[in-house]
Amino acid sequence: MINDSVVLADADGRPCGTADREAVHGVDTPLHFAFSCHLVDADNRILMTRRALSKRSWPGVWTNSFCGHPRPGEAVVDAVHRYAQRELGIDVDEVRCVLPDFRYRAVDASGIVENEICPVFVARPLGSLEPNPDEVAEYAWADVPDVWDLVSRTPWAVSPWFADQVRQMPGPDPHGLAADPAVVVTHPTTVRVSNS
Repeated sequence: MINDSVVLADADGRPCGTADREAVHGVDTPLHFAFSCHLVDADNRILMTRRALSKRSWPGVWTNSFCGHPRPGEAVVDAVHRYAQRELGIDVDEVRCVLPDFRYRAVDASGIVENEICPVFVARPLGSLEPNPDEVAEYAWADVPDVWDLVSRTPWAVSPWFADQVRQMPGPDPHGLAADPAVVVTHPTTVRVSNS
């Protein structure tokens, strides 16, 4: 059976245990490791997704391309590739970390808390999307400057973590896709935790 646990973190951002991924999010969600990824195509369009209505937290909310959690001992970049397949049915390339130290806490209307150390990645999509309906209700490709303008004018229209990420990234090309492709940061490289 696959270990679908998340790695918990202490206040200093150090791994300190694990929890079941399905059970970890509630009204008192402990700090844990995650990631966000923004897919940007060759035309400088970003993939926006609307969370499935069946999602426990922020159902139906528009957000970044996809998010997820590295498993214990899994490299975060490997988790990015795994979730690209799981949520969108595609492979990704040119994976880069653009906000290695992003961290946030947010509470949705039902009281469910997100509390994550969440490095932010950008990647190129490979192939055609086949979104998992349990994860994605809708999706849209939009010009990056238009999305950044939307967030600056109406931050309440998107997930709070996406709005915070946009505020922390420079614009109008926040993804640095013209940067040297050899510079790939994968922080934290692997989330390791003792099973004791």
